Formats: sequence, structure tokens, C-alpha cells
Amino acid sequence: MQRNILMAAILGAHGLKGEVKVKTFTAEPQKLGAYGPLHDKSGRPFTVKGLKPGKGDEAVVTFAEIGDRDAAEAAKGIELFVTRAALPETAEEEFYHADLLGLDVDDNQGRRIGKVLSIQNYGAGDLLVIAGDSGDEIWLAFTRENVPEIDIANRRIIVAVPEEVEARPAHDME
Repeated sequence: MQRNILMAAILGAHGLKGEVKVKTFTAEPQKLGAYGPLHDKSGRPFTVKGLKPGKGDEAVVTFAEIGDRDAAEAAKGIELFVTRAALPETAEEEFYHADLLGLDVDDNQGRRIGKVLSIQNYGAGDLLVIAGDSGDEIWLAFTRENVPEIDIANRRIIVAVPEEVEARPAHDME
């Protein structure tokens, strides 16, 4: 089964000719169309005809499939994906965040912790969110110190859980 990778979300219409403002999840917003046609959750294609970088991670995009302002307004909220296979291969010790989702998580003592649920960033750096086997969520700063080993081939991550995280239940950290 091909895994979909979220590349952008349509924020709304821009102008009168069918352009839309999008939030991109690519390293460089102008590369949004570099991986071939995008598609929504249902598989409907979206082909980038034109793109103008905006502020930060935003861009103004002309899609072949959106021809006027009404269609652009109707597209608000659509998430746009590519298949994982469309992305370039990574170098050694590089990975896409999407490659980590669902990986088993063990601590550096060999104890099973859970599985990677997501990676979040609220402005102060990436946070690894682990669905703990005990039913709790563990949030861990995604640093080399806290995550010393990532083994995508064996679908496993080793974490060095700081003492203060081990000592407190996850609900105390919220």
C-alpha cells in the first residue's frame, strides 16, 4: 500500500482567477510541484501550473484543476499529498518525518515504550509524540541526545528518556 505524505493544505482563494493560498510542508515552498501531481484524500489530482512564494511556508498556487474563484473557495481546507515513492531517496542518517510514524520505540535500557504517533513543532523545535503501551502519550524533545538511534530499516527508534519524564505521568506534563 502506498503511503500518502502531506505536502500542503489549501488555505483559501487568492484573487479572482482561481489562485489559492496554500500552507506548504516542504523544505522550500517553491518546490511544491517538484514531485509530480498532488492529490487529495480521495485521489483527485491537483497539478501545479504556477506558484509564487508567499510569507514563510505559504505560497500562492495556480492549479490546473481550479479555474475560478468559486472553485478556489470550495477548495479551502483540502489537504494535498504525494505518495512516499514520489519523494527523493534520503542520504544516510536522513529521513522524512513520515518515515518515523508507527516505528517501535524502546528506551536505551531495552524496555519497550510504544510507537511513534507524530512529530509536532510549536515553534521551539520538533517534539516526538509517542503512543505509550500503557495508554499514555509521551512528548519528548526530538534531539540527538534524546533520540540517539533511528533504525528505519528495522522500524525501531531508541530513546534516552530524561529522568524527569520517567518520574512524572504524561498527564502531569500537559
